[in-house]
Amino acid sequence: MSEFNNIFDAHAHYDDDKFSEDREDVIKAIEENGVCKVVNASVDIDTSKTVLRFTDKYPIFYGAVGIHPENIDNLPENYLEILANLYSENKKIVAIGEVGLDYYWDIPREPQHKIFGEQLALVNDLDAPVVIHDREAHRDTLDFLRKYRPKKALLHCYSGSAEFLKEILPLGCFISLGGTVTFKNARHSVDVAQQVPLDRLLLETDAPYLSPVPFRGKRNQSDYIIYAAKKIAELRGVTAQEILDITCENAHRFYGI
Repeated sequence: MSEFNNIFDAHAHYDDDKFSEDREDVIKAIEENGVCKVVNASVDIDTSKTVLRFTDKYPIFYGAVGIHPENIDNLPENYLEILANLYSENKKIVAIGEVGLDYYWDIPREPQHKIFGEQLALVNDLDAPVVIHDREAHRDTLDFLRKYRPKKALLHCYSGSAEFLKEILPLGCFISLGGTVTFKNARHSVDVAQQVPLDRLLLETDAPYLSPVPFRGKRNQSDYIIYAAKKIAELRGVTAQEILDITCENAHRFYGI
């Protein structure tokens, strides 16, 4: 049993194949180690339906449904209707996501913009929280946020600078930090962790990816959030449990749980 509690993982992918062999054991272990809730994000229609099943099967699991920029090809014509129904008809589906822009991979930008804009319009129609993927696309992401003005937007696995943070905070955005804040070369993440208002901060793993030091390069899981919490606590001059308590409360407020 962990000495810590109130660990809320704001963004994870337990549907990933890396958990296929021992998913049940991992979920049992994270509960025993203080994890109170996990929001499992989708990347396409199939994973949206898988996430819905997870929310039924695992009491601590909630879900987000959406189309990731890497999965914008060959969408069904009624994909927005499918997402809307999944969100509206299931109380444990608490956001649209993850959606957004990715300029790291060689994905044509025009169709990314089209699908991102359509999903942000859906977010506004549903009055839903949205979980945003922004990889090397900060300026265009900001333009979309200013255009659509979603009431609740979370920039997950935040990779922007402290200066960019100052531009998104007036739009009411939240950010989530995770394992990268523990990396030796994580200058931006450290700066942001020091400067973000604590009432806008969530913690995440993006499991199975982005494991913190000392597990870097290995599969991530929700109880490893404690390493990010310890680093942020050190930077802010508070305890790790205080960071966990604050971010847990923020996540409940953001997702409306």
